[in-house]
Amino acid sequence: MYEHHHSPLAPRAVFLRRLAGHFGVAAALMLVSLGAGMLGYRWFEHLRWADAFLNAAMLLGGEGPVEAPATRAGKLFAGLYALYSGMVFVVAAGILMAPVIHRIMHRFHWTPKDGDGAGGTGAPG
Repeated sequence: MYEHHHSPLAPRAVFLRRLAGHFGVAAALMLVSLGAGMLGYRWFEHLRWADAFLNAAMLLGGEGPVEAPATRAGKLFAGLYALYSGMVFVVAAGILMAPVIHRIMHRFHWTPKDGDGAGGTGAPG
């Protein structure tokens, strides 16, 4: 997926496509997680869809639930979903940052071919 450290820096268009692909994966992860949270709130707390969405979205966003769970099962679900949501946030951030960090690291470690004249910093972009 990524170029080898001896390869030249990928063109900007390749980088942007890679970034868009990573964004798609992170967005899919967030949508699946949101759906799972909504289903959990519907099942355990019998919330309406809009309220289930709000609670799941607030937990995924790191804000906390709007309505406190009333049942024991709902409290257990909300606690586990909150822990899961925190990990999803970290994973999604890692997925989004991976191409950017790779590009930065590749740019500073790339060695130019003879006669390139880039001085070891790599090509711009």
